[in-house]
Amino acid sequence: MVDEGVVQFKAQHRRQALDPMRYGDLASKLIAWREVLAKMQLVGEDPARYGGAGYGNVSGRVGPAGAVLGKRAMMITGTQTSGLGNIGLSHLCVVDEYDYHQNRVCSQGLSEPSSETMTHGAIYDLSPAIRFVFHAHSPMIWQRARSLRIPITDPRIGYGTPQMALDVQRLFSGSTLSATRILAMGGHEDGIIVFGHSAEEAGQVVVTYLARAYEQTCKRIIPQ
Repeated sequence: MVDEGVVQFKAQHRRQALDPMRYGDLASKLIAWREVLAKMQLVGEDPARYGGAGYGNVSGRVGPAGAVLGKRAMMITGTQTSGLGNIGLSHLCVVDEYDYHQNRVCSQGLSEPSSETMTHGAIYDLSPAIRFVFHAHSPMIWQRARSLRIPITDPRIGYGTPQMALDVQRLFSGSTLSATRILAMGGHEDGIIVFGHSAEEAGQVVVTYLARAYEQTCKRIIPQ
């Protein structure tokens, strides 16, 4: 997957430092969960995976729940920061607007937004109650998505595109996605997205499904 991490949208980015007084608390929470996911090898960089490109990202909503669609501002990890050992506020950015039809993102920060920003925005547009989105890469979950009854996006659709954003919305209205809070990206190898009203809830979803995937594997090797 040599295109892993490549930004698919047009970015209108203002390169400026984010205010730690305004964004510090949310940044600390995102950095903490990004570290947890990295220790589980769900976020990171590996020469043997995806052509050595970084994979996985996390985001959290900024501002009130009732913002209009396309302007549900979020803080998200910057593009190609997944492989860094330690990150800080300079490795995050704030996305103020995103537009599927124009394939455009407006953001600010010292890092430019993740290639998955459009998909994160689509998930926030599903419900004002969704406050955190984690994009992980788990071969264990992804390969067992059907047996785990995880909703799957159309495998013909690439990551980070307007089409992916629209397909996520299709799943939310036409599958169990609103209840499971996890989806597998059919056309994005190992790509998993989870979400929740809190970072803890989103984290619990990915841990629960990872355990269920391992449980299925154990059942195959334990004599009955």
